[in-house]
Amino acid sequence: MALTNAGIEAEPVEQSSHPEIEQHSTKVLMLGALGVVYGDIGTSPIYAFREALVASSGGEIAERGDILGVLSLIIWSLTIIVTIKYIMFVLRADNRGEGGVLSLMALARGSFPTRSAIILAIGVVGASLFFGDAVITPAISVLSAVEGMNVVTPTFQPYVVPLTLVILAILFSVQRFGTGGVALIFGPITAVWFLAIGLSGLNHIIADPEILWAVSPHYIVAFLINSPDVAFVTIGAIFLAVTGAEALYADLGHFGRKPIVLAWLAIVFPCLLLNYAGQGAFVLAKNGHVGHPFFEMNEGWTLIPMVVLATAATVIASQAVISGAFSLTRQAVQLNMLPRLEILHTSERQSGQIYMPRVNVLLA
Repeated sequence: MALTNAGIEAEPVEQSSHPEIEQHSTKVLMLGALGVVYGDIGTSPIYAFREALVASSGGEIAERGDILGVLSLIIWSLTIIVTIKYIMFVLRADNRGEGGVLSLMALARGSFPTRSAIILAIGVVGASLFFGDAVITPAISVLSAVEGMNVVTPTFQPYVVPLTLVILAILFSVQRFGTGGVALIFGPITAVWFLAIGLSGLNHIIADPEILWAVSPHYIVAFLINSPDVAFVTIGAIFLAVTGAEALYADLGHFGRKPIVLAWLAIVFPCLLLNYAGQGAFVLAKNGHVGHPFFEMNEGWTLIPMVVLATAATVIASQAVISGAFSLTRQAVQLNMLPRLEILHTSERQSGQIYMPRVNVLLA
């Protein structure tokens, strides 16, 4: 079953076949994917490693085996779930260039017509979960980002909620300029974010290269065997490191497979690994004291810029689910699961870049 044209749409202009234009377009889309697709998973280092260590150790002091085991779990979770599952397999299962749970559902119903009802039910549940995420993620992520300013000065506390509302209003108001327009702003900021967290982690890896042993999966086995009582809770915390991975497929129509794959392999994946390993090296150097390793390993003059950059990056993370919600709603309209809604194309080259005014209002 293919996604059919439905809704009130203005079709984009066909993409040029000139290779130099296509190459330039790929670079632009790759930069845009950094801000829109990878904003959510890119901010996970702020809290994922710390929460997993606290869950495994049950307190503020972690043993060497816990540190290496948790880090190894994060490394292999990113490798298996994102690099292998999404990059190598799931992104290939597009439906006329579109991704997302409903696109996958349409393909599955076409391949297994006798199980159409079951597949439809699974697709509806999956879409509902994503919409729930799209509703709560912007508010929670922006609020947590603004609260991060308290690290710099506690006097900022009375302004947290008002500033959060202002940022949310701006975030949803700029959606009408399209994913491409938003990406022109968010992409460069997120690129700086990934480079900053990568360099921050690399500095501590150089100081304590022993942390690189965590690449070996035998630390995962040892951790699970030695700590079976806390393994289940720890693994739950580990999945914080891969939150936002679903945006790779949900936003496939906005950027296409090639820019998403290149951005992950060339920038996002290496920088995430460097930062997580750097946090592990930092905690080892502090004799297992957990604290807040992401911010604490940025000492001196680098702390305030990192807090500001983290605030901006966490705000940008909301864009991934907003763009995904537009794509998912469009697919629901095309599959006659929702009534016809206004769908505005915001790009002349990428047909999947859309803006849906009513959906934007409901999310806001």
